Amino acid sequence: MKNILRYSILFISLTVSLTACDYLDLVPDNVATLDHAFANRLEAEKYLYTCYSYLPGQNSGFGSIGLLGADELWTYHPQNGSNNYPALEIAKGNQNINDPYMNCWDGNNGGQSIYRAIRDCNIFLENVSNPAKVNDLDPVMRRRWIGEAQFLKAYYHFYLFRMYGPIVLLPKNHPVTSSTDEFRDKRAPVDEVVTYISALLDTAATNLPDAILNRSTELGRVTRPAALMLKAKLWVTAASPLFNGNPDYANFVDHDGVHLFNPTVEQVKWDSAVAACEIAIEAAHETGVRLYTFSTFARLSDTTIIQMGIRGAVSERWNSELIWGLSGRAATDLQKDCMARLDQQFPLNIWGAKDLINPTLNISHLFYSDHGVPMEEDKNFNYSGRYSLRSAGADERYNLIEGYQTASIQFNREHRYYADLAFDGSVWYMQNSQSQSDRNTWTVRAKKGQPQSRIGANNYSSTGLWTKKLVNWKLVITQTDATVEGYPWPEMRLADLYLLYAEALNEVGRGMDALPWVDQIRARAGLEGVQDSWTNYSIQPAKFSSQVGLREIIQRERAIELMFEGSRFWDLRRWKTASDELNTGIFGWNIEQESATAYYHPRLLYSQHFIAPRDYLFPLKQNDLVVNPKLVQNPGW
Repeated sequence: MKNILRYSILFISLTVSLTACDYLDLVPDNVATLDHAFANRLEAEKYLYTCYSYLPGQNSGFGSIGLLGADELWTYHPQNGSNNYPALEIAKGNQNINDPYMNCWDGNNGGQSIYRAIRDCNIFLENVSNPAKVNDLDPVMRRRWIGEAQFLKAYYHFYLFRMYGPIVLLPKNHPVTSSTDEFRDKRAPVDEVVTYISALLDTAATNLPDAILNRSTELGRVTRPAALMLKAKLWVTAASPLFNGNPDYANFVDHDGVHLFNPTVEQVKWDSAVAACEIAIEAAHETGVRLYTFSTFARLSDTTIIQMGIRGAVSERWNSELIWGLSGRAATDLQKDCMARLDQQFPLNIWGAKDLINPTLNISHLFYSDHGVPMEEDKNFNYSGRYSLRSAGADERYNLIEGYQTASIQFNREHRYYADLAFDGSVWYMQNSQSQSDRNTWTVRAKKGQPQSRIGANNYSSTGLWTKKLVNWKLVITQTDATVEGYPWPEMRLADLYLLYAEALNEVGRGMDALPWVDQIRARAGLEGVQDSWTNYSIQPAKFSSQVGLREIIQRERAIELMFEGSRFWDLRRWKTASDELNTGIFGWNIEQESATAYYHPRLLYSQHFIAPRDYLFPLKQNDLVVNPKLVQNPGW
């Protein structure tokens, strides 16, 4: 009898953790044998849900590497240890080899047990691929389930690849009769890893449905467009400077002298990225995926409607832009972490509006002026005077409190700035607006002594900014909590795919073909196209016409459009720009001040340090190298 404990043997080569994780769907019963686990459709489906259950907690500051691991979001220094986010320690430069933060190789210190996830996917595939198992499962559904497990297996390998580069591949589990040495696997070279994941996604895509038809019970399960988008993301990542001919890793070899990175730049990888993006976009369009726009019967200004479209692309449940939303990773508590205490009926409610995870002042500078170009490039924007004071007039009433004095940097910015951020003097429209419109609606006044200022030791915005983008517009603050409409974490959405495609097109010398894909996203944000904006308003009017210039524009578009979604952490690494971006100070407003003159002085919160090339890849835990002598450590650790 195949006892399930025998399949739970700790892979010595991987030092896999056996720690379980939470998931909102069903998980298998505590059964004794694998035969029972795959005896019928009901039990087998529970095992499939377990394969989903290892998805990292992208919807939480504790489970997501990207949210707090770079420079987008910050929090106050905890007095009670309640918000010691492991990813924030990475942002601070405190990663280590003894107990690595967000360790997904072993599943420790905030990291999910990814190799255990892959092992369970292999168990599922081995059993469900056997027609003698799960006798009541019809062939169409069997094929789909196999495709789902193949996708998840590929996703988990991709997740490790982005973190560690060369990884141990697990095409199948070792037999329990294997010797100790057979469990000790080597890391595969990067190109081999990419080829393996790509082929697995090709197979998965042929087995997956084009769309979810049973939306009442199956939303969040993967589809063919999701598999094809993951393949596009894989190839763009593989073609990027970190993994494509990186000279920093030219001498990175294993104990047998095998090079783990190809030292030669291969342009063909960008060709593969272009092809993968085209196929993914076509599949998404065929199933009705489109950029989200907001519509309502309420009487709202055009300004608010545009900004609600920007917010809703992330926080509107199952909106038209989603290619894959994580139903088991719904953003609920995260909304409270990002919320300001807007409703002054409950001014002391620090549980429903925690003021906890806040944008940095640094990141607010990335957003364009209202002309659609960087502030520092806009020939009409007084960039040197951005901290001088100015009072908002009637024309700014949907973005700023009319008559309120605030910094000039808050004026004449693009819609994504006002949609994504809240700050002292800003307007924050919600469905329960006390005026039932976007006039005389919720506002933020954050200087000392004002309604949204610091009121306690542990709950306040350390930067003087709030993450409006991640809060669904239906949240309602109550006396001691908040009523929240959770939304599935947008793991894949169409705007991301468009920008991946634009990036790949530019890298193969087709910059003019890339512009329409960027311009569609800019149009949703109420901006003119790249060519018109730069030609008419930038001090570098021809910037978009060169590959280098357009590369910088596309990278900034990704930073703005995907702000607070966890993408910047990975983008800065694959572009090899993290050493420039993450070696600066983290700044916020001077939040303890009462006067506008004193408040609007940037205050240094932390000096980041990123060591290149060491910090571009995560370290393996030092003990893993002792347990498995065939493993080698990443360079610099």
